[in-house]
Amino acid sequence: MRTKAHQTLNLKLLILAVLVAFFLLLVVRSTFSTSNQDLSPTSVISNSLPKTSSGHDEIMSTTDCSLTCAKIPASLSQALIHYATSTITPQQTLKEISVSARVLEKRSPCNFLVFGLGHDSLMWSALNHGGRTIFLEEDEAWIEQIRRRFPMLESYHVTYDSKVNEADNLMEVGKGPECTAVGDPRYSMCQLALKGLPTHVYETKWDLIMVDAPTGYYEDAPGRMTAIYTAGMMARNRDSGGETDIFVHDVNRVVEDNFSKAFLCHKYMIKQEGRLRHFTIPSHRDDLDRPFCPD
Repeated sequence: MRTKAHQTLNLKLLILAVLVAFFLLLVVRSTFSTSNQDLSPTSVISNSLPKTSSGHDEIMSTTDCSLTCAKIPASLSQALIHYATSTITPQQTLKEISVSARVLEKRSPCNFLVFGLGHDSLMWSALNHGGRTIFLEEDEAWIEQIRRRFPMLESYHVTYDSKVNEADNLMEVGKGPECTAVGDPRYSMCQLALKGLPTHVYETKWDLIMVDAPTGYYEDAPGRMTAIYTAGMMARNRDSGGETDIFVHDVNRVVEDNFSKAFLCHKYMIKQEGRLRHFTIPSHRDDLDRPFCPD
């Protein structure tokens, strides 16, 4: 998810526009909530007060701003300031970010799991204001650097045992019955299942999962084979039914392309925009006989 300094004015404007739109949505919701409430005792008293010759209340009631005003959340405020002043923009393009932002607009506040910690992390956290957003990152030094700048972001270190040059073998392994059986990844016999994540990551019902890490652009890099597989298994093993929206970035590369189609299933794919694919995977817990991928 990290990237070199990249001057993209349109992308920065999009991020700012999305964050501002989110704030305006909070204001509108607050206003509608207030208008639906019964008249307060203050307004009733005001209506019963005697009028002066000018026709106004002799004693004006004090407006309670807590009922009509929405204060900008601290997380959104910091995100606006950061992206307005930063010369580094996220790796995803304007159109790619828009795909995930539209889903977040509908589902937030929600549980959002992100494989990767980068220059877009503050944006994702702000767009999921009121929900829980967790970032899983392979580079401990990078985690510490981000924590010093943005201590409000919840991130954890993850170790990957796989390598990109093992992808073909792992693809064959993934076709075995131990890998298509739905269950908790912690206890899976499948070599593709990530078993060393924090306990609460396995126990949380994730509404959105973004796979934009680990590193996968050279042969000895960890690759995203296990992250993609585990994301799909978490969605299938989701408790209490429902669906999980999964996004995979960099599908222009062979591993991300093949593994997303194989383990998130081509027929579960909703949309592809540039290098980003969006899948919606239903829970299989209520029907364990459901095929791993739709026929």
